[in-house]
Amino acid sequence: MRSQKSSLGLTVVLTMFAATLMTATRAAGQTETVLYDFTKNGGLLPYSGVVFDTAGNLYGTALAGGGQDVGVVYELIPSTGGGWTEKVLHNFTYTGTDGYDPYATPIFDTAGNLYGTTGFGGVSGFGTVFEMVRSAGGTWTEKVLFNFNTTSGEFPQAGLIFDASGNLYGATNVGGTGGGGTAFELSPSGGGWTYSLLYSFTGGANCGPWASLTLNGGNLYGTTVCDGANSAGNVFELSPSGNSWTYSSLYDFTGGNDGQFPYSYVLFDPAGNLYGTTLRGGTFLQGVVWKITP
Repeated sequence: MRSQKSSLGLTVVLTMFAATLMTATRAAGQTETVLYDFTKNGGLLPYSGVVFDTAGNLYGTALAGGGQDVGVVYELIPSTGGGWTEKVLHNFTYTGTDGYDPYATPIFDTAGNLYGTTGFGGVSGFGTVFEMVRSAGGTWTEKVLFNFNTTSGEFPQAGLIFDASGNLYGATNVGGTGGGGTAFELSPSGGGWTYSLLYSFTGGANCGPWASLTLNGGNLYGTTVCDGANSAGNVFELSPSGNSWTYSSLYDFTGGNDGQFPYSYVLFDPAGNLYGTTLRGGTFLQGVVWKITP
């Protein structure tokens, strides 16, 4: 299962890389500087983006490499004289229960701790939500907050987001009662975290959300890869209603000129319009950038 998921994930990465390379080639007057070249011990295949802390250090995850070749959490520290130094904060283990294969960009809480997901591993083998706890001495300790199972969702490759109350929201693209992935909430409670299933998608394995959810006005927004009325993906909204959440499909892609297979998160503008991308479809069948107007 790991090989199948990793292959699909790498296909997406390579497609995105090709598009980025084409754009960079056309740009005039831009200078690229390589800050760090990854090696096996420092991590390989950095699928995620990076995030700054208040001191200007960069943090991210690598999908492979490290001690057991199943990924790391790393920090890049700028040197006074120029250049950056990598520091591995955690080596994930294939044989342990800490999870492995982290796809998503980590996020910070207000105390400076990092949170993220692993696509595989943990107690049940279906991935984890983890926290990297920063100590006063500059060391970091990984702590598993939640282990996924077939009901709660499987193989979370999307990142996490916080709300103002400190609750975490995320998504999986497999599992749940509908089999097509889940949207979930983790709420801090008594020193631990309580899981709540917000919605279970029904489009089939790998058809659910691959990207992070977006929180706006108390509602959650996102995309599914191949769910929706035409099995080409959709844009959805989850609205809180008492103790449950109500699902609404805002737009169902047709797989034609409007695009197909949206792997991206959604972005709001000040007028309430939504923006995103699709991997395929469009006039040349190579994807589109789209806007949805309420």
